[in-house]
Amino acid sequence: MDTITEKNAATFTHLSSLTQYFFPFGNYIFPILIWTAKKDKSEFVDHNGKQVLNFQLSLLLYSLVLIAIAIPIFIITIFSNVPFDAIINDDNFVINNFNFDNNMGLLTIGIMAVLIFGVLKVSEFFLIIYAAIKTSNGERFKYPITIPFIK
Repeated sequence: MDTITEKNAATFTHLSSLTQYFFPFGNYIFPILIWTAKKDKSEFVDHNGKQVLNFQLSLLLYSLVLIAIAIPIFIITIFSNVPFDAIINDDNFVINNFNFDNNMGLLTIGIMAVLIFGVLKVSEFFLIIYAAIKTSNGERFKYPITIPFIK
């Protein structure tokens, strides 16, 4: 049976990943601090700490892939109508006759990558809250779409 202290520590491990909204990389730093302080004392806290970190690392990987897809697509789409001579000669240039029809396929992929990124961030917030509630009740929670980096 998990004690209230263990449940609270595991719950705060999940909730500490919300510090990303206040501190850069807080979603990695604070869960690591709580997890490393308590992992040897409680198997329940150890399990939840690994789940939080695996989830955050998985979301980082997914976000980097989506960014690697979206940014080049938008750059290619925007600069496909800019004359190359204007870029080389550092002339002022105006994007003339920008045509969405020629770039609709690329724009669709780029917009889908941005939308998937948005869905990931919103679902991350609610999954963290849900995991904290489950953990505070003493249940083991496993995040969906998580790659087990730390075993």
